[in-house]
Order: sequence, then C-alpha cells, then structure tokens
Amino acid sequence: MELRTVNVTRYVTPLREGGSLPAIAEADDEFLYVLKFKGAGQGVKALIAELIGGELSRILGLKVPELVFANLDEAFGRTEPDEEIQDLLKASVGLNLALHYLSGAITFDPAVTVIDSKLASKIVWLDCLLTNVDRTPRNTNMLIWHKELWLIDHGAALYFHHSWDNWQEQAVRPFVQVKDHVLLPRATELALVDAEFKSILNEDIIRNITGLIPDEWLADNMETAAEHREVYVQFLLLRIAASDIFIKEAQNAREARF
Repeated sequence: MELRTVNVTRYVTPLREGGSLPAIAEADDEFLYVLKFKGAGQGVKALIAELIGGELSRILGLKVPELVFANLDEAFGRTEPDEEIQDLLKASVGLNLALHYLSGAITFDPAVTVIDSKLASKIVWLDCLLTNVDRTPRNTNMLIWHKELWLIDHGAALYFHHSWDNWQEQAVRPFVQVKDHVLLPRATELALVDAEFKSILNEDIIRNITGLIPDEWLADNMETAAEHREVYVQFLLLRIAASDIFIKEAQNAREARF
C-alpha cells in the first residue's frame, strides 16, 4: 500500500470553506486536486486524520477520491498577490496532502438523494470509529459524482490527537456526536456492518495505513515518529475491539431521535 507523490505546479483557486483554506491546484501529472495544506488550521494533524480516514474508507469499500502526497516548492507562493494565501503557501513548503478533484460533483443532500440502509450504516460505523464530528446535515462532507456517493474531508476526525493525555480512555468512549450524523436515520444495519468491518480491519491493515504517514508529520509530543505512529495503531485497534460501545451509542441515539 502506498500513495503517489505529485508536485504542485499551479495554484488555481482557494476553496474558502472552514478555517483550513484548501485550494484547487494542478500538479505535474496534469490532474486537478483539492490541496490540504500542512500550514493551515490544525496543521499536519488534519492531514493525518485525512490520510487515515480516507484510506480506511477505501479498504472498507467506500468511495473516496484518490489521495496523493503533494510537494510544494518554496518558490511557489512568491507570485501570489493575496497575503493570507501567500503566508499559507510559505508555511506549507514540503509535503502536503491532496485529493483528486471530482469535477462536476454536487454536494450530497439527504432530501434529494436517498442512501440505502447498508451504505448509510457503513458510513456511520466508520465515522464512529474515527470520531468524525463533521458529517452533519449542515456540512455533509459527501458528494454525488457520476450518480455515486463519495466521502470527502476527514480532517476533523481522530480529535483525540489534539490532546494525547488520555488517548487510551478516549479510544473506548462512545461517540456521542453521532446523534447529529446526517445518515443516522438510515443506519439500521449497524450490527451487521460491525461484524463485517471487524472481520476486515486486522492489525496488518491498520499498520499498513498508519505506515503511510510521513515521518516528518510525526513526533508531536513524542520522542520519535515510530512512537507517535504506534499510538495511532493502538488507538484504532482498541476502538475496533470496543466497537460495541459506539454501536450501542449510535443505536440509542437513532431510537431517541426517530
């Protein structure tokens, strides 16, 4: 398992959504990407969450745009007239993360598109695992492209890594924010999905995914990149093993609301 690396050749336009200021950019493979900058908002933590969330989604058979590492040259921002964007580009020299741009995709609207219960349950299960707070009716972070549902933007997931003090405890907590999940009304097959996904997500897969994280993004409050990476491995393994806790929370929230 590995990600391609591209070099950013052209900054096309900012996507002024949220505080992270992602942008549409062109790379040397002549494709357009949604570029996530390590110099923005939550920095590399958002990129790590995006990487883990995106690749876990792919392993579980959900549709996500291709993720690539995106190199940003230090000369890149010198001609950018917008001072805020220029500062962002300067702070993001080196390795960033990008998603293939789905041209013509439209934002998922649950009032327009009905998702089948199995798919809804898969996405709710994944977001409970990742503690992804950012899949609400206000901001679904899902797109319809070629009549299929695609997941985007996992940067707000894994919020335990913003405070490392009690990550073991956080790994086995219920995900109470699931009550606001846009697909919770349709997620009637969580127990079935739980059994299916737990049979897929073994330790080798978790280690392969976390092994993709560049060393230069790691060692936050840790002695080494390897120690930092191991916390992600153990957090995910603990959370998968205790999935009945977040499944029960999701089922209770669904019954309370619907």
